Amino acid sequence: MVTARKHVTYLMGGVALLALAGTTSALAQQAAPASAPAAKTEAQTTALQRLVIGAGREKVAIDTPQAVTVINQEQIDDEQANTIGDFFRQTPGVTIAGSDRIGGQAYNIRGVGELSAADESKIIITVDGATKFYEQYRLGSFFSDPELYKQVEVLRGPASSTLYGAGAIGGVINFVTKDASDFLSPNEKAALRLKSMLDSNKEGLMTSAVLAARLGAQTEALINGNFRRSNDFDAGGGRKIPGSAFDSFSGLAKVTHHFGDNNEQSVRLSYERWQSDADNTAYSQTGTLTDFGNIDREITDQTLVFAYENPAQGNPFLDLKLNLSVSDTKVEQDKATARIPSALFRDSEYGYRTWQAKLENTFEAHGESFDNFLTLGTQLSYQQRTGKTKGGTGWVDFHPEGTDRKIGVFLQNEFIWNEKLTIIPGVRLDHVSLEPDSRIPGARSQSDLAFSPKIAAMYKFTESFSVFGSIAQTERLPTLDEMFTTGARSAAYPGGRSVSLGLKKEKSLNYEAGFAVSGQELVQEGDALQFKTTAFYNDLTNMIATNQLRGHPVAVPYFVNIHQAHIYGVELEADYQSKYAFANFAYSVVRGKDEKTKQRLTSIPADTLSVTLGARVPDYNVSFGWRGLFAATAPQSRDISSGTIKLSTAGYAVHDAFVSWTADENSQLKGWEVRAAVENIFDKRYQNNLAGDPGRGRTFKLTVNKQFGW
Repeated sequence: MVTARKHVTYLMGGVALLALAGTTSALAQQAAPASAPAAKTEAQTTALQRLVIGAGREKVAIDTPQAVTVINQEQIDDEQANTIGDFFRQTPGVTIAGSDRIGGQAYNIRGVGELSAADESKIIITVDGATKFYEQYRLGSFFSDPELYKQVEVLRGPASSTLYGAGAIGGVINFVTKDASDFLSPNEKAALRLKSMLDSNKEGLMTSAVLAARLGAQTEALINGNFRRSNDFDAGGGRKIPGSAFDSFSGLAKVTHHFGDNNEQSVRLSYERWQSDADNTAYSQTGTLTDFGNIDREITDQTLVFAYENPAQGNPFLDLKLNLSVSDTKVEQDKATARIPSALFRDSEYGYRTWQAKLENTFEAHGESFDNFLTLGTQLSYQQRTGKTKGGTGWVDFHPEGTDRKIGVFLQNEFIWNEKLTIIPGVRLDHVSLEPDSRIPGARSQSDLAFSPKIAAMYKFTESFSVFGSIAQTERLPTLDEMFTTGARSAAYPGGRSVSLGLKKEKSLNYEAGFAVSGQELVQEGDALQFKTTAFYNDLTNMIATNQLRGHPVAVPYFVNIHQAHIYGVELEADYQSKYAFANFAYSVVRGKDEKTKQRLTSIPADTLSVTLGARVPDYNVSFGWRGLFAATAPQSRDISSGTIKLSTAGYAVHDAFVSWTADENSQLKGWEVRAAVENIFDKRYQNNLAGDPGRGRTFKLTVNKQFGW
C-alpha cells in the first residue's frame, strides 16, 4: 500500500508539471498598430470553466469537489464523431468497452464497467434527466447518435449516487439534447441548419437537418432529423471488421414554453428516437466472434421527457424541478447464421421500458459570510424487462423477464463559508423491488434497501489554488438479470444453473482527494490555464460475478458475490486557451485487483494520455492542430466472473490532425462552417485493452454545414 501511495504522489506531481509545460506552446500575441490604442484581449474560457448540471449554487467544473468533465457543443462538433464513444477520447478516466460497432459500445469509468455481469447498472446514464438502461448478451448499453446532443457531463465516482441513484459505482454520464435557442439569434424567428459529413472508412455518410422556430414571445420549438450509414469499417493495417456495417435514423422534437414573472418558469416536452437497421450484421457487436455468425437486427430507442422548472428568484424556499419520462429500448433480431446451436440465435425480441418521475426542491439561506443550499428530492421508477423468442417456450432463461420498482429519497446540503470553504454532505435511501416472470423456475419476488451517504469539501486558498476531497459510499442491488438468470445443464455445469436469490448488495466506499490550479495572463494577454488533479481509492465488497464452479453435479446459482476488490488511481484534466493557441491534456492511471486471487481485474483500462495542441488564426476564423492518444501496455489480468486469464495488450500511439473554418458573421458566407480531419494518420494497428476489436484505421473526415436564419 505504501508503494501504491508513493506512485500516486509521483504521478500527481509529474502530470502537473506536464500541464505547465504545455503552456510554452502558445504563440506570442500580435501587437496592435502603433497608430491605435491596444485593445484589451477578451479573457479565454477553458474546458474546466463550463457549467456543471446539479443542485445548489451554479458552479463550473474546476470549482466542484468531484472529478467532473463537461463536453460542450464546440467540442462535440470538433470531434466529428461517428459514435457516442468518440465524445470521450479526451475525458480522463473514461474508456469505451466493447467495439466501435454502432451497437457494441458500453462505458468504463475508473475501472468500473465491463460487458458482463450486468455492469451497465454500475454507471448511470441519463438523457435530459431520463435514466437509460439496457443489458443484453453481446450488445452495448446505450444506443444513440452524436448529432442529438449539445452537452455531455461525466461525473466520476460514487458521490454522484446522492442525486442520481444508488449504485453509481463508476459514476454518471448526463446527455443534454439540443434546444431551439441554440440556433436562434435574438432577432430571428426561425433558423435552418443543414449538415453533412463524409468519412473514408468505410464510405461513411451522415446528413442532418435542424429547424428551430419561435412560436411566440415565450415559446420555441425544434425539429431535428439525422441519417447515418457505413459499410464494414477497416481497422489499422487494412483489416476489415466484419458485420460492422449499418444504417441509422434519429430525430428529436422539442417544445419549450416560458411563463410567469420574468418568464422564469418553464415547461419542456421532448421526444427522441434512434433506430438502426442492420442486415447480416455480427451477432456479437462487442467483438468479432466468427462462431456466433451474423443476424438481421433492428434496434429502436425512444425517450419522452416532460420537465417543469421554477427557480423562483424572489423566493428562497422555492427552486423546484420536476421530470417525468418514459424510456423504451427494443431489439428485434432474426435470420441468424450461427455455426453453433443455441437459443441465442432464435428469432427473438428483447427490451426495456422505464417510467420515471423525479421531484426536487432547493431551499436557500444567506448570511453575511455564508450561503446555504438544501436540496430535498424523491425519485420513482418502474421498469419492465422483456425477452422472448418467436417460437418454442416464448421466453429465454438467459434474459429473464420481470419488473424492477425503485423508490428513492435524497438530501444534499451545500454550505459555502466566506466564498472559500464549501462543504457538501448528502444521503440517499432507495427501496428496490424485483418481480420475476412466473415461468422462471425457483424465482420469487425480492426487495431490499440501498444506502448512499457522502461528504465532500473544497477549500480555496486563493482564487488560483484550491484543494478538495470526499468520502462516498453507495450500494448496488442486484439487477433482474443477476437475480433471475438460469441456465440448462452443460458440460461445465452438469447440474445446470439456477436463480441467484441469495445475492448480497455490492458496496463501494470511495475516497478522493485533489487540487485545482488556475492561472491567467501567463504567456500573452487574455490567456488562461486551468488543471485539476484527483486521486481516488475505491474499496469494493460483495462484487457480483458469474459463478465459477465447474462440474458440479447439482444446480448452482448463476451469479455469486466476490468478497473484496480495490481500485485506485489518478486523473488529470488540464486546458490552456489563448487568442492564438490552445492545448488540452487528459491523463489517467488506474489499478485494481481481486483481493482473494491477488490478480489484476480485467476491467482495469490501460494508462492513457490524450494531448491536443492547436493554433488559431482569428482574422480568418481558422483553427488547426494535432491530437495524440497514447496508451501503455496493459498487463495480464484475471476475469473475476469466469476465472479466465486475459493476456497482456500492447501499448500504442495514435495521431490525428484537424482543421476548421467558420465564416465571419458579417460576410456574405455567413452561416458556413467546414471541418476536416485525418484520424490515425499512420494507419496504426491498435486495440484498446477493454475492446473486442481493433480500433479504426486511417480515416479522412469532412464536415460541412450551413445555417440560414430569418
